Amino acid sequence: MKALILLFTLLLTACSTTYPNQNILNQNFPSITGTSLSGNTLNIPGDMQGKPTLFLIGYKQDSQFDIDRWLIGLDMTDTQVDVYELPTIAGMFPRMFSTQIDNGMRKGIPKALWQGVVTIYKDGSKVQQFTGNEYPNNARVVLIDGSGRIKYFYDQGFSVAALNAMKDELANL
Repeated sequence: MKALILLFTLLLTACSTTYPNQNILNQNFPSITGTSLSGNTLNIPGDMQGKPTLFLIGYKQDSQFDIDRWLIGLDMTDTQVDVYELPTIAGMFPRMFSTQIDNGMRKGIPKALWQGVVTIYKDGSKVQQFTGNEYPNNARVVLIDGSGRIKYFYDQGFSVAALNAMKDELANL
């Protein structure tokens, strides 16, 4: 029994690498693949070509609070941009339980929103290393232009000033 508990603990901790936060502004968003809660596979940023898109990236369940504040702010200011929530979970252990994790998310998210929630498992480490994952409760807010170039990046937690700065950059696209 102790061996089983130790193995479970090792699997959980082996997947939690900390990467320093990065300034990714004006870089190209990395090519990744994810699956929406409605079951569609998306190639990101390839499937977003030609139009600005906003990604709200979360690395742990507690980042949902920050993502929700961004979504409310976007709605309240009638911001017109395609938005995708990207729950990004690194490691082999979460990939083994991706069906159960996704089903848990489906229980808490209205079906009408499933298309905009794209879980990233296989490329989770790639994204976390790209943006950094220090302070994982903060969403990573990434605005890309139609070619996949990052025009706005913010990882300090929601603020009205950050929302307005993102909207200003969006208006320039």
